[in-house]
Amino acid sequence: MHRHGKVSTEKAKDFKGTIKKLFVYLKPYYLKFVLIMIFASGSTIFSIFGPKILAKATDQLSEGIFAKVSHTGGIDFEAIAQILIFLGCIYLLSAFLNYIQGYLTSGISQKVAYDLRKDISEKMNSLPLSYFDKHSSGDILSRVTNDVDLIAQSLNQSMTQIVTSSVTLIGVFIMMISINIPMTLMALCVLPVSMFLMSMIMKRTQKYFFKQQEGLGNVNGHIEEMYGAHQVVKAFNGEDASVAQFEIYNDELYHSAWKSQFFSGLMQPITGFIGNVSYVGVCLLGGFLASGKTISIGDIQAFIQYVRQFNQPITQLAQIMNQFQSTAAAAERVFEFLDEQQLMEETPKVSNQQLDEIEGSVTFDHVQFGYNPKHTIIHDFSMHVHSGQSVAIVGPTGAGKTTIVKLLMRFYELNSGHIMIDGHDIKDFLRSDLRSLFGMVLQDTWLFGGTIRENLKYGKLDASDEEMEKACQLAYADHFIHTLEDGYDTVINEESSNISQGQKQLLTIARAFLANPKILILDEATSSVDTRTEVLIQKGMDKLMEGRTCFIIAHRLSTIKDANTIIVMRDGDIVELGNHETLLEKNGFYADLYRSQFESSKVE
Repeated sequence: MHRHGKVSTEKAKDFKGTIKKLFVYLKPYYLKFVLIMIFASGSTIFSIFGPKILAKATDQLSEGIFAKVSHTGGIDFEAIAQILIFLGCIYLLSAFLNYIQGYLTSGISQKVAYDLRKDISEKMNSLPLSYFDKHSSGDILSRVTNDVDLIAQSLNQSMTQIVTSSVTLIGVFIMMISINIPMTLMALCVLPVSMFLMSMIMKRTQKYFFKQQEGLGNVNGHIEEMYGAHQVVKAFNGEDASVAQFEIYNDELYHSAWKSQFFSGLMQPITGFIGNVSYVGVCLLGGFLASGKTISIGDIQAFIQYVRQFNQPITQLAQIMNQFQSTAAAAERVFEFLDEQQLMEETPKVSNQQLDEIEGSVTFDHVQFGYNPKHTIIHDFSMHVHSGQSVAIVGPTGAGKTTIVKLLMRFYELNSGHIMIDGHDIKDFLRSDLRSLFGMVLQDTWLFGGTIRENLKYGKLDASDEEMEKACQLAYADHFIHTLEDGYDTVINEESSNISQGQKQLLTIARAFLANPKILILDEATSSVDTRTEVLIQKGMDKLMEGRTCFIIAHRLSTIKDANTIIVMRDGDIVELGNHETLLEKNGFYADLYRSQFESSKVE
C-alpha cells in the first residue's frame, strides 16, 4: 500500500551528520544567512526597547497627573508626544527589518528546496532500475514532496525563530535586571517548573504525532487504492470490505489525532497559567516596591510587559528543537536517496560516425544475469542475430524472455558475459546513444496526459506532422484517430481511460514506427487487441521490420510463424532454436507449446 500522505516524524539516526549535509546546501547562501541574523537581531532588539521607552511616557504622565493634583505643575503633553513619536519610529524600523529578514529567509528556504528537488530529479535519472524494483513509487514521491516541503518549512520558520527567540530571551533578561533585580528573581522562580512540564508534554505527544502521520498515510493510501480501482471494487462487490477497512484506519487516525492534539494543546494553557502565577507575583512585589518608592510606575508597567515576553521565546525554542528532530528525519530520508549507488560510469568508445553506421547485428556471448545475485535467471545465453533478422523469443512465464531485451537495452548490468551490437560491446555506448537504436512496444501500454499528437511525437520530438500521420497509417491508427472529435489534438486523460486498450496499443506502436529504429523490440505488442486489429497490425509490422533487426516476445505462437529464428527459452536457457517448421518437426518443447495453444483455439 502506498504511503503518499506520510511525512517522516521519527528521530533521525544520525542527527549531527544529517545537519552537516543540510548545511552544505545552505553554504552558497551564507552571506544572506548572516544578513538574516543581523536583521532579525536588529528587529528584535528594537522591539525589546519598546516597553522601556513607553515606561518613560508613563512616568511623564503619572508625574504630570501628580503635579496637577498637587497644583505644582501639569502634564507635559509635548514631551509625551515626542516619546511616542520616537517609539513609533522604533517599531516601524523593527517592522521594516523584520520584513527584510522574512523576504531573505523565504528565498533561502525555497532555493534549498529547489536545489534538493533538482538533485533528486537528476539522481532518479542516474539510478539503476533495480532501485525502483525494491522501493515503492509512493515512498520515492514522499521524499520528493513531503520530506522536502518539511525541510523548506522548517528552515523558513526556524532560521529566524532561533535568532529572535535567543535575542529576545537575553535582551528581555537584561532589561528586567536593569529595572529591578528582586522582581527579576520573582519572574524566574517559576521557569524550571514551566520547562519541566513542557518537556514532559513534548515527550508524551511525540509518539502520538508519529501515530497520527502513520494513520493519515494509511487512510490516504487506502482511499487512493479503492478509488483508483473503483471498477474492480464494484465488480467484486468489495464495497463493504473497503468501508470496513476504512473504518479501522479512520478509527486509528481519530484516536491518535485527538490524543496528539489534546496533549499538545495543553502546552499553551499550562505555560500561560504558570506565566500568570509569575505575573501575579511580580505585580504584588511591584506594588510593594512602588509604595516604598523603590521603583516607578512606568518601570512596573515595562517590567510586566517584559515578563509577558520572557516566557514566549522559551516555548518557541522548545518547539524548534522538537521540530528539528522531524526535520532531521526528513532530511536523512532525502540524503539516503541522494547517496544511493548510481549507475556505472559511462566510457563511450563508439563515435557518432560509427553510431550512424550501425546495421543492427546482435551477439549474446555467455550472458549470465539475475535480479538477485543469489538467484540467477539467465544462466548461459549465447547466440548471434544477423542484421535484418526477425527473432522471436518464446517460453513459459519466468523463462527470461523479457529479461533478455532489458539486458539488451542495458536497463540492468550483466553478472557476466557480453552483449555486442555490430561487434561493439553495449558498455562502449553512451546509454542514450544505445537506446536511440531501439524502438520498443511493451505489453503494458503507457501514455502521457496530453494530446495524441504529443504522445506520438515522444518517439521523435522533431518529427513533422506528415511523418507522424504516415506512422499512424502504418500502425493502422490513423482511421480511429480521425473518428475522434479533435483528431490528433484529442487530449488523453491522466489514466488514458477515454480511449480503449486496443487504441492505446495502436498509438504506442505508431510511436515506435515514428522513431524509425535500427532494432525493434515487441513485447506482446498485439496482446491487447482483437483478432481483426491484430491482422492489420501484423501487416504494418511486416513493413516496419523490413531491413531491421527485430526481437519479438510473444506467448501467442500464431503471431511469430514468419520469424527467421525462434528462440525457445526455459528456466533461463535456450532449449531449442530454429524456424517454425523446423521446431515443429523436432516435436520438442516448442511443438508441445504450439499444440497446446492450437488445441485451445480449436476448442474455442
